[in-house]
Amino acid sequence: MKYRNLGRSGLRVSELSFGSWVSFGAQLDTGLAAECLSAAREAGVNFFDNAEGYAAGESERIMGQAIADLGWARHSYVISTKLYWGLHPEINMQNTLNRKYLMQAIDGSLERFGLDFVDLVFCHRPDPHTPLEETVWAMSDMISQGKALYWGTSEWSAAEIMAAWAIADRHHLHKPLFDQSQYNLLVRDRVDTEYKRLYDEIGLGLTTWSPLASGLLTGKYLGGIPEGSRATLPGYEWLKNMLTDPARNAKVAQFKEVADDIDASLTQLSLAWCVRNPNVSTVITGASTPEQVVENMSALDVVDRLTPEVLERLDIISLLG
Repeated sequence: MKYRNLGRSGLRVSELSFGSWVSFGAQLDTGLAAECLSAAREAGVNFFDNAEGYAAGESERIMGQAIADLGWARHSYVISTKLYWGLHPEINMQNTLNRKYLMQAIDGSLERFGLDFVDLVFCHRPDPHTPLEETVWAMSDMISQGKALYWGTSEWSAAEIMAAWAIADRHHLHKPLFDQSQYNLLVRDRVDTEYKRLYDEIGLGLTTWSPLASGLLTGKYLGGIPEGSRATLPGYEWLKNMLTDPARNAKVAQFKEVADDIDASLTQLSLAWCVRNPNVSTVITGASTPEQVVENMSALDVVDRLTPEVLERLDIISLLG
């Protein structure tokens, strides 16, 4: 495992990290979660991603309890949460980044984790209904209060990130340092194109998510939706259309041919392709078994096989249509 600076910060995170979206709560209890966390850590993973909205807060509880059961020293890992969706169906408590919500939401996350602070906190989506200056001040105050060490955004536009950064710079506040963006062989425009200037101009870091396109880039959906997959879980029906889309699956079949040619699994190829981008600080992986964690980590052995010729083949498939 290699480690990269998270953007222009001094914090170093593992090239591959481990996240809890979908799996914790829906598929994994505390015991299985601990097994997956342990397998990731044994592979060198030091960053573990979470969010208030995952399983309505239960994901944070499970991760916090699993880490406590494993007895990890607090200094030995990096942990995150993301705030926006809210857990309480009341005004000011859902789909917002206002100061009231943010200050109460971080306290709730820390209580569920059983921690005094998180290392990273993200604004999980932009909020067009709250003045951006209010959000930036609240996030900066969160850092100053020691409830989080660094803050960033998730799925914000380049213009929104730059506007928030400029407000923080003007008022000498803690700046947003990273974004959590979807990035994979099928979804790449934001990371490769929209954010291009931000890497040099403000040193934007990336903790990218869905490197396997919700499992599509494992190839397991080429024959339809298998029983027990995430698309069969309650609340994830929206995935079915994406996972069975003929055009996307046609590309996946071509990606698999490339993977076969370099003696790699499609999963390994897809993860390695994300890792090879120097602007990506860490690629968040997910798994429901320790064995899946081990396979995901083996993608690091494939990165050097992505020669310019292989990357050109992948680009032709990825950007076609």
